[in-house]
Amino acid sequence: MRRTTQTAVVLVSAGLLALTACGTKSAATASGAPSGAPSGTSATPAVDPSAQAAAALARHDRLFPDVATRCAGEGALASATPTPTPTPSATGDAPTDPEAAKYAENHAFKMQADLTPEAKCRGEAHARRISTALTAAGKTAPRTQVELSTALEGLGYPMGGDAVYSFNGGDLGFDLLIPETGPCLTGRLAAALRIEAHGVYMEGGCREPRGGH
Repeated sequence: MRRTTQTAVVLVSAGLLALTACGTKSAATASGAPSGAPSGTSATPAVDPSAQAAAALARHDRLFPDVATRCAGEGALASATPTPTPTPSATGDAPTDPEAAKYAENHAFKMQADLTPEAKCRGEAHARRISTALTAAGKTAPRTQVELSTALEGLGYPMGGDAVYSFNGGDLGFDLLIPETGPCLTGRLAAALRIEAHGVYMEGGCREPRGGH
């Protein structure tokens, strides 16, 4: 009689263990987590550079609607214009003269990134926008770094610590990156105002780096 009772207890315990294991597996399946995988984990979504660039351009256009209107057709024009295929030269692009090659190597730090037609249009439009604001009829051009920095900030351009500076004993200059999209603008305010739109330097930043080797 005792053996029969012990056998029944063993069978009941085995059944409870089976039900518990089954219930745990069912809960894991219902939650979508694979068996043995830690809960609460999720895959990091991939970053889409094209989407990021489009979002940055949209923010730029909201900040500067006049520039956006001026350059609205440049993207379609650039995509519709076939890119010419460069014809390889017999000697290549590098200088063959040893001194010229050495000079090119020493000045490689001054190389800039190329501008797309859209970026070139945007840069030139911003240059005209700043030039018009600083040299409008009846206005006095900025005479100090503080005045120039304040004027540029008022036009919507964030000023870094050294974006505005003096050179040649008192002439004013500035280097800035157009918000959200670029390109760079370098301005010189001496007898007249000159502003150049250009790509970022290969070593980084909008100011021409000093150095070489």
